[in-house]
Amino acid sequence: MTSRSRATPSCCTATPPAPSRSPAGSAPNCSPRGCGSRRSTRSWTSRPTPPSGAPDMAGTADSGEVTIADCGDSAVVVKAVGLPPDRAWRTVHALADAVEAARPGGVYGIVPTYDTLLVEFDCATTDHLTLRRLLRYESGRLAEGPRPGPAPRRFVVPVVYGGEHGPDLPVVAEQLGLTEAEVVELHSRAPLTVRCFGAPAAAPMMDGPAFPRPVPRLASPRTSVVPGSIAVAGRQAVISPMPSPGGWPLLGRTPLRVLDLDARPLTPYRPGDTFQFVPIAPEQWDEHAGAALEACHD
Repeated sequence: MTSRSRATPSCCTATPPAPSRSPAGSAPNCSPRGCGSRRSTRSWTSRPTPPSGAPDMAGTADSGEVTIADCGDSAVVVKAVGLPPDRAWRTVHALADAVEAARPGGVYGIVPTYDTLLVEFDCATTDHLTLRRLLRYESGRLAEGPRPGPAPRRFVVPVVYGGEHGPDLPVVAEQLGLTEAEVVELHSRAPLTVRCFGAPAAAPMMDGPAFPRPVPRLASPRTSVVPGSIAVAGRQAVISPMPSPGGWPLLGRTPLRVLDLDARPLTPYRPGDTFQFVPIAPEQWDEHAGAALEACHD
């Protein structure tokens, strides 16, 4: 459910790549772990003056809590090192916010995940050295003190669990040594935090519920998973925003419309937001069917 593919722009052309509206992204051999999303789809024309400092001519650089390395001919990858998982996540997402605010010329992809940030650029406009300098500068500023990011928002998501909408609920319950009702109660007990976007089309990758153990993937993946499906695997949870293959067990489905391909931004949610799942009866499906997923205003 988290596999990704895209065309990688070539440096052999002087024509800048068209800004992509697709949130999923990857890069060969150095893509961020687990999932990714192009948070920025703009191709900025302004080019910042690189921060002053000693020349960085190498393909890698260390800057405190992160390492910075070239990734192919048109990307730079940043990895948080030696940090607890939650702090690593906060570090790479704060750095992604800083890069986006800096509006670096030629950058068209900013892909933060759990502990890694991929910055994709048009190599006819900018280069690795400029981006490494910028990233080293911004990571140094973050080390001086945290900067406030966007306030997290809360989404309430009605879910029909089990039956045709959650065919794997009985299997997951058996694997965990729980009843189906206990699985539903744990999945809907507390809000789950969106950590990053995954494939397809900016699927919200969340912390998993407080299950007693990780949930195995399916032995045989499905060739198609319907939109709105609620799935879990390992220690993670996700909502499928559009039809796609999938190997994660399905617990239920929401009648809400998760994704609007004509909306800008593409998704109403972003990393750091929380989803509160609420069980509903099958006969309540039509009350919510087709309604757009929206943040609560409370």
